[in-house]
Amino acid sequence: MSRPTIRQALRHLVERGLLVRRRGIGTHVVDAPVARPLRLTSLFDDLTAADQRPRTVVLTRDSVPAPDQVADILGLAVGEPVIHLLRLRFAADEPLAIMENYLPGDLVDRTAVDLTSTGLSGALRGRGVSLTVATQRVGARAGTEHECRLLGEPVNSPMLTIERITHDDNARVVEYASHLYRASRYEYAMTLVDR
Repeated sequence: MSRPTIRQALRHLVERGLLVRRRGIGTHVVDAPVARPLRLTSLFDDLTAADQRPRTVVLTRDSVPAPDQVADILGLAVGEPVIHLLRLRFAADEPLAIMENYLPGDLVDRTAVDLTSTGLSGALRGRGVSLTVATQRVGARAGTEHECRLLGEPVNSPMLTIERITHDDNARVVEYASHLYRASRYEYAMTLVDR
């Protein structure tokens, strides 16, 4: 390969945040832990790609009347049927997250989706739901006694909270997620590039 081609490839990798250039030190690969990419992916798929052997225990899989906040987010009438899911996600045989999701009741048959061998996003895509865009809010709080017990943490341990609203390719809200992660085992990493 020619030097200009190599320079161009390196510049592209630096712009994507995969390499870092430092004057006098050289160009190095960014050393990053397993982290969620800044694209619409599922935790299950990200853990699988990182060889973390994800496993899921389904705690709740019910059809319930939509609570006020959920109805508002999903664009439904209060009390309209929604699918309520509560799952405990493991990574490498250790509990990592408590995942609560609400879906419109007419989206999929709640009993037909196997959430132990795949993530919710994969299950929805497998049912023909096209997940296109999501807004996400990241926060933190202390875990309750129940949450900490499920996650194997001391009471009041710090937890990372993530709320996500996902739309399909018709701009319909197809998911409201409220997830709780062990701060001791999970981080949200982003690569910022000056352009």
